[in-house]
Order: sequence, then C-alpha cells, then structure tokens
Amino acid sequence: MLIRQMQLGKQGITENFINSLKNQFKNSQVIKVYVLKSASRDRKEIIMFKDDILEKLGKNFTGRIIGFTIILRKWRLTFVRGKNN
Repeated sequence: MLIRQMQLGKQGITENFINSLKNQFKNSQVIKVYVLKSASRDRKEIIMFKDDILEKLGKNFTGRIIGFTIILRKWRLTFVRGKNN
C-alpha cells in the first residue's frame, strides 16, 4: 500500500490543496497530512481542519488525527456478485 504525504501550511485549506489531495488519491488510498507550526498547534483547529477536508472530499473518505498529523483514507466500494443457482 502506497502512503503519500502532504503538508498543510499557513495558507490553510485552499482549493489548490483540495485538488492536490484528490489527485494524490487517484494513486493511493492513504495520505498523511502534516500540519505545520505555521498553520496551527491548537488541537481544536486541527480537528476543524480534518472536518473541513473530509467535507470537501466527499463521503467515501475518513480521517484520523495522531499528534499533528491528519491521516486520510479513501474507501473503495467493492461489489460481490451472487451466483445464480
């Protein structure tokens, strides 16, 4: 499994940042977003960043916070076809 890494800086969550995330998710299922000091060191703000990113990405994504890192995961839906007896 390929894990990509990105940094969230003082500009915060911009349209370009979201577009970059979407492009990265085309090739991987997990992305680690490191929140730099220039963005925030407040836990509540990091939670708000995570929620904002997930809202803009869509419903097939989940997120988790570990320290100052937001771990984003894309869930792929798989369908199992039943056998016709």
